[in-house]
Amino acid sequence: MVAVKSENVELKGHYPGVVGKIIQLHAVYYHANWGFDVSFETQEGKELSEFIRDFKEGRDGLWVAQIHETFAGSIAIDGRRAEKEGARLRWLIVEPRFHGHGIGTLLVKEAVQFCKKSGYRQVYLWTFEGLQAARYIYEQEGFRLTRERRHNQWGQDINEQMFQLRLKAEQI
Repeated sequence: MVAVKSENVELKGHYPGVVGKIIQLHAVYYHANWGFDVSFETQEGKELSEFIRDFKEGRDGLWVAQIHETFAGSIAIDGRRAEKEGARLRWLIVEPRFHGHGIGTLLVKEAVQFCKKSGYRQVYLWTFEGLQAARYIYEQEGFRLTRERRHNQWGQDINEQMFQLRLKAEQI
């Protein structure tokens, strides 16, 4: 693990090559730690590519954490279905050598702040049981577990979990 000071973390948006870095980190991390097969990498690659292709400033957000110009992690907000379902938090990941230094918390806070400024009523995310550090970050930010479903995906039996954060009360 590398010692990191928060003032050394810079948040950037999209830049050439970052889609590949995000997908590579997801594929390697989830294969090594959870045994996910190639279907995970291809699904993430397809969905992230579509998100970047359809990206609309103000509706969507992408933040890339860098430390001394080195990719350290990412997060995104997909606002394409925000009116009906809420904004979707996606692609939170931190390079393992930077775990435990608050980068995940910084990224989640930035994404939630964007959602508040954008006027979204709620934010949701899908994850799976076992990612305790990420769950802790989500719950510290106010997300609550609202749904679970067990199924076989990415070559594994997983307990998929939905977390939601209500930002505004419904207008009557």
